[in-house]
Parts: sequence; C-alpha cells; structure tokens
Amino acid sequence: MLLYYVNALAVSVAQFGPWLIATASGGEAGEHSGGHEGPPHLPNLVYFLTHGEGWAYEWVNVIFAGFSMLLMITVAMSVYKKRQMIPGPFQNAIEMMVEGMYNFIHSILGKDTKKYVPFLGTLFFYILINNWIGMVPFGHSPSTSLNITASLAILVFLYAQWTGISRLGLGGYIHHLCGSPADVISWCMVPLMLPLHIIGELAKPFSLALRLFGNITGEDTLIAVFVGLGMAIVAFSPVGVPLQLPFYFLGLLLSTIQALVFTLLSTIYILMMLPHEEHAH
Repeated sequence: MLLYYVNALAVSVAQFGPWLIATASGGEAGEHSGGHEGPPHLPNLVYFLTHGEGWAYEWVNVIFAGFSMLLMITVAMSVYKKRQMIPGPFQNAIEMMVEGMYNFIHSILGKDTKKYVPFLGTLFFYILINNWIGMVPFGHSPSTSLNITASLAILVFLYAQWTGISRLGLGGYIHHLCGSPADVISWCMVPLMLPLHIIGELAKPFSLALRLFGNITGEDTLIAVFVGLGMAIVAFSPVGVPLQLPFYFLGLLLSTIQALVFTLLSTIYILMMLPHEEHAH
C-alpha cells in the first residue's frame, strides 16, 4: 500500500513538476500549495479543488482535522455494529490497538485507567491520524497548524485542571498548587512555590503544542523538499525519482512517536493531579 502511494505521488509529481519544484524551494507557488503561508508542503486535495481560493482553502486544516474525526467515528461504529465473539481480521486489529493503548496507560495510571483511557486513547489515535494523513498523496496534516496543536494542548490543560479540581476538591487543588505544604517551613515557601506551580501549569500546553507542531511541520517539509529534488534531478523524465521514499518510513516512525509523546505527557499531567495516595502504585 505504501509503495502504491509512493508511485501515485511520483506520477502526480510528474504532472505538476515545475509547480512542485517551486513548492519545494519555498517559492511563491509553494506559499499557497499547502493551503497556508509558511514552510513548503505538497499540494493537497482542497487546493486542487479550490485553486487556492475561497473559504475551503482558508480552512484546510479544519477540513482535514474533521476528516480524521469522521474516519475515527466511521471505523468505531463499523466495528461496534459488526462485532463478533470470534473477531475477524479488522475487528481483531482494532481490538489489538485499543488493548495496547489500554495497557500503556494502565502502566502509568493503574486503577484509574478505565476512567481516563477514553479521552487519552482518542487523543492518541486522533493525533496519529492527523500526523499520517500528511503523507498520503493529496492529503494534508492538520498537525502542521499551530492552531490545531494549540487547541489539543489547551484541551489537555483544561481536562487536567478539571481532573485536579474534581478529584482533590477546590481546597485540595489550591493546596496542590501551593506545593502540598505539610510543615512550617513548606508553608513559608508557599509565596514562592505557588507562582512557580502556576507558571509550570501554564507552560505545559505551550510545550505540547510547539513540540507536535514543530516535529510534524519539519517532517512534512522534508518530504516536500525531497519530492522537488527528485523532480529536479530528472526533469526530462515523465516520472520523478522517489527520493522521498526513505523519509516516508522515517515520517511514519516520527509521527507515531510524537502522538505517543503527546499522549504520554497528557497522562502524566493527569496523574500529577490525582490524589497522591491513589497513584502511588
């Protein structure tokens, strides 16, 4: 399947060679091919349909993010409706992925896993699809938009804060922000610890958003540049050299790692908000 995508991309590169070379070199055409200004990206389906004009062109990241959401809903409903006691290959694959995610989160949250795995598991697979869709020909990764990654990071921030308030109570939550003082000395340190904890909490969504945005943008830019380079080497040929092929494997690995890191850090942020005696396992 991957080779098919690579071949299809190579053919599309041959059709739109000069334009893609300009894209990869960051020229004027490249500023519009990805649906927004910034680093060069391969042209996506929305750009071909709208010719870079209209509301759809401006909302390309939201459109592909919505597509990822619809894909997840469709797969989940399909598996649920056709579930069998003896699962088929598709149901078996989905169950294996869900069980793997459950075991991963259970190793951190322990007995609280069942309560938080719907949010964290959905977060992981949603980010993973958002990352991978940028490597599909005519696709676009919403994770290359800081607005999308910041929205996910703010969602995690609000969820973690709500978890702290609901599990610790408002007084316990404030006590946690003060550094959980237990003696005179630690209470004297509260004026120092409280601002530091608040700054630390506010810094978490920035860290999450910028890490995901930077890594996926760099990955997609690298692939776009090597697509253009492959065309530049054999510009006389009807089919370009797929120099980007090794970077597809690297992109698949890095996209998975970034989704996993985002989910892992989100899990730890939630863990830190739980009562200490509950997550001491």
